[in-house]
Amino acid sequence: MSAAARAGRAHRGFISVARRCSHCSTALKPQYDAVIIGAGHNGLIASAYLQKGGLRTAVLERRHVLGGAAVSEEIIPGFHFSRASYLLSLLRPHIYQDLELKKHGLKVYMRDPYSFTPMLEDGVEGRPPRSLLLGADLAMTQQEIGKFSEKDAKAFPDFLTYLERLACAIHPLLDAPPVDIPGLTHSSLRKRISALRGLKPLVKCGLKLGKNIPDFYELVTAPVMKVLNRWFESEPLIATLATDSVIGANTSPNNPGSGYVLLHHVMGELEKEKGAWGYVEGGMGGVSQSIARSARSLGADIFTNRDVERVLIGQDGSAKGVVLTDGTEVRSKVVLSNATPYVTFKQLTPQDVLPEAFITAVDQIDYTSPVTKINVAVDKLPNFLAAPNSVDGKPGPHHQCSIHLNCESVEVLEKAYMEGQQGRPSSRPMMEMTIPSVLDPTLAPPGCHVVSLFIQFTPYLLEGHRAWTDEDRERFADIAFDWVERYAPGFKKSIVGKDILTPPDLERIFGLTGGNIFHGSMSLDQLYLARPLPSVADYHSPVKGLYLCGSGSHPGGGVMGAAGWNSALSVLADFKRL
Repeated sequence: MSAAARAGRAHRGFISVARRCSHCSTALKPQYDAVIIGAGHNGLIASAYLQKGGLRTAVLERRHVLGGAAVSEEIIPGFHFSRASYLLSLLRPHIYQDLELKKHGLKVYMRDPYSFTPMLEDGVEGRPPRSLLLGADLAMTQQEIGKFSEKDAKAFPDFLTYLERLACAIHPLLDAPPVDIPGLTHSSLRKRISALRGLKPLVKCGLKLGKNIPDFYELVTAPVMKVLNRWFESEPLIATLATDSVIGANTSPNNPGSGYVLLHHVMGELEKEKGAWGYVEGGMGGVSQSIARSARSLGADIFTNRDVERVLIGQDGSAKGVVLTDGTEVRSKVVLSNATPYVTFKQLTPQDVLPEAFITAVDQIDYTSPVTKINVAVDKLPNFLAAPNSVDGKPGPHHQCSIHLNCESVEVLEKAYMEGQQGRPSSRPMMEMTIPSVLDPTLAPPGCHVVSLFIQFTPYLLEGHRAWTDEDRERFADIAFDWVERYAPGFKKSIVGKDILTPPDLERIFGLTGGNIFHGSMSLDQLYLARPLPSVADYHSPVKGLYLCGSGSHPGGGVMGAAGWNSALSVLADFKRL
């Protein structure tokens, strides 16, 4: 038996254990206080806090595996992939501590350095092409930036301070529901007084920003290029930073609002390191499993292979539970949906209980996605021209990074964006490549690796009207692999298997409407008071007893767990008032 086959058997054993853990031996009860639709991380977090608050809670997941998009799956024998979500950072620290996720098995591999941008150019005097490596070691990072601009190297520490100051100021807004505008303006005196308390996080944010309010306003409204061009002059650094302003978003660095996406990606924290990102042992499913174990330890019931067909509506027009596709009714006092707002209100909620104007507004939520995710199994470590592998074949510091390909120039990013807007996959796509197996040996057989390619820009429909075919998927994967090959010759020959997920595939498999990884665009018209709509920004819905708890609500996708936490607090507050 080969080493790969033996490792495959070991990994299949590991998966079988994970699957046994993901199923609950407890029988599904006919009655709960709260039922949660979908076992994504927000749904699981909401279940833990509801159970801690004294509500008997059940989570119903339609797939065979827990985690929503934060799942680990063995698609290719012996290779364990974070199939959709692939990096951890924005899990709120208080949730990490409250739910004792380390105790429940969460292990994170920190990355340092964290960003690698190789150039596609001919080396000078026999030297390799240039590259840009960024990490926590500020002196090393400045030395790297100095290869392109000494002025930028000197400015970089101040830029980091500038971003950190703005990011820290908005933390109070992440851990609280948006201000209840209807409660402030159209309610009884008692409700108005209660709604006034919701202003506290907004006031704290304003006080933290202080004189930096103009900087914050500019960053969240302006094209990120306006900000970056004021700070820096070197194209590789500007383009590398600009990728974080468009990652997962159907926008260009030259479009207004792209600055917020950049801020969104630097406001996380991991192991008390601000802005840090890491790999979860066993893949991103390790996060979901640790949350599920914590929730179960508190008494929550969590089930897989339970597909909800619709929300059960009582004669009084309020939510009374759910009906599964097999006809089983599960009654409850409240229902929380971790599905996208579109799925929640257009597919799971009977349309006759929703106002017509509300349904029209739901139809107008933007779910446009530019993302294709390709998971690749390889039998050797990629060897980049800009940073050749050592003789012993061991991973270098750059292998643990987010490796930015076709990202050395903003012009390249802009062209890729424009092609996507014209209804065709980018011919030179922007790619974020990660190789988590260089830090986590549980993911692949010895000597082999798992590679994640997060790629933009690809439309949901080709030419604006045509569905993707298998031939289209293969053709686009070949384009992506050809570009990787130019940076790391030999990559294509090392491929032993792949998993291609275009926007329609992300929608079909993970329930991500439009394939949007954030459960809806993170544009300014769909944030805070307007996420997903102004009338339901506080996790409540037009149906009494039906709540949103997923990333489609405030503060949006990527800020891991905040929506689950906030929605659980809203439900518990409503129970307390009753």
